[in-house]
Amino acid sequence: MKKAIILSTLLGSTSLIALSGEFAYLYKDSRIMGMGGANVAVGSYSTSIFSNPAGLATLKKEDGFTVELLGLTVGATGDFKSFADDLDDAGEDEDKITEVIQDYAGDHFHVGVDNYTSVSKNSDLFAWSVGLLAAADVNYATHPNHTDLLETSSRGYGGVLVGFAKPFDTQYGRFDIGVGVKFISQQSYEGTITSAELAGDDDLIDVVEEKKSSGFGLDLGLTYHPFMTSIWHPAIGMSLLNIGSMNMDDNYGGQPMTLNFGASISPEVSFLNKLVIAVDYVDALNANTIRIYEYTDNQISAYTDYEDSDVIKRVRLGVCIGLIDSTYFGTTLNVGMYQSAYTAGLDMTITLLKLNVTTYQEQVGTGSVDIPDRRYMVELGLGW
Repeated sequence: MKKAIILSTLLGSTSLIALSGEFAYLYKDSRIMGMGGANVAVGSYSTSIFSNPAGLATLKKEDGFTVELLGLTVGATGDFKSFADDLDDAGEDEDKITEVIQDYAGDHFHVGVDNYTSVSKNSDLFAWSVGLLAAADVNYATHPNHTDLLETSSRGYGGVLVGFAKPFDTQYGRFDIGVGVKFISQQSYEGTITSAELAGDDDLIDVVEEKKSSGFGLDLGLTYHPFMTSIWHPAIGMSLLNIGSMNMDDNYGGQPMTLNFGASISPEVSFLNKLVIAVDYVDALNANTIRIYEYTDNQISAYTDYEDSDVIKRVRLGVCIGLIDSTYFGTTLNVGMYQSAYTAGLDMTITLLKLNVTTYQEQVGTGSVDIPDRRYMVELGLGW
């Protein structure tokens, strides 16, 4: 409680600002986010490498090589278009820009674009996956105590990810062990933009602080399937992500080492192609922090990282319902709870074309200061 009071006081200060309280991430698969972001004990996708590399061991062997090509995903806050349109209508009129910022005081806006292209295969010996990531996310916040100030924390980044997983059958059940290695390079932008700067002709990238960083990360994962013959197919998963320094801790987009746990069941239901029920608890060591920036003359002069131990932020619940899975058409319905808010998504496959639409809500506040950010994602790509 004491820490919550301190953070609330800091956030109300005129010179101290928290640009975002969102948990660190590299990629959010719209299929997984539709089911509440729960995947530590589920796997089944090439993108499981981002939550637990051991999940690669549950890729379907009968699919042979799994290729996900040009999977372009666009996601944004629901009100982002209205905010952007109002700023556009204000033109170069500084007073009108200030009025727009005042109208949206205290709101947070996000827009992201990413592509993850991968090739994966689950063979009799082991499963593997190689992927290329290219992404950018832009975040804006209108601070209630600065009527002409727009804050931003944004980045462009990309890299290579390689993962392996191998199952081990024992008398106590099956153990899937996974390892992943990644190299990520990013360029981040943090700072504030005034109404005058928005109205001017200057390049806004020159207004905020730019930082470049890159580094390697190691991921380890384990999934335990205790009762292989059970119709419930229970699984327990654990992963340790971002082992080692990725040289990103000083800027937006840093990737702390996180310990994550998950459990799932996949009961056999005759009239459904697939049913998965999962629960995750992520970042068990509270490695994610809230960064409070101190500004001097609208420039970042210092920052302090505060521990964010909010339990609700760390819980993910999800249900995946496979309705149809044929050679030329497939559809899956995903629902869940993410940071105490609902998620929903529809995943469709038409021959080689893949389409997914998803909504979820990010809690970008401090826990004591709740700032909900309802987002919508659309993913379109090719795969086989």
